[in-house]
Amino acid sequence: MQAQKKAILHLSVRELLRPLRDQILRLSGFVVESTCDYHDGLMRFHAEPFDLVLIDVEGEAGVQPEHLEFAQQLCSTIKSSHPHQLIAFVCNWRVAIHTDCPDVILRTEFDPAAFVAGVRDILVRGKAPARPSIPAL
Repeated sequence: MQAQKKAILHLSVRELLRPLRDQILRLSGFVVESTCDYHDGLMRFHAEPFDLVLIDVEGEAGVQPEHLEFAQQLCSTIKSSHPHQLIAFVCNWRVAIHTDCPDVILRTEFDPAAFVAGVRDILVRGKAPARPSIPAL
C-alpha cells in the first residue's frame, strides 16, 4: 500500500520562482496547490486540508513590508482557526526577528535539494524544528 502524498499550499508573489518551486516539490512527491494571491490562498486553505502552508514573504525586490504584513495576517488568520496547522515562511533569517507567527523559516538561498529537505523535515517531524536563536546585534 502506497503512503498518501503530503499536500502543500504554496503562496508566492514571485511569478518566475513560484512555478519552479512548485515543480520541484511535485517532482519530489508532494501534491502542490499554488497561488500568487494571499486572499486566494486563504480561500484554497479553507476549501481543503493541507499538511503544510508555505508562504514566501519576499517579492522580486526582497522582503517588502507589505508582503511581510500580508504573510503575518494570513498566518495569524490560519492559526486562529487551525492552531496546529504547520506554516513556514520562505524568506531570509532576518525576518525571524520581526515575526513569531510561522512555525519555521526556510532560507531563500535557492538550493532545490535543501529546499525539499527542509520541507520534508517539517512534515516528517509533524511539527516544525526548533527555531534558531538569533544573536543580538
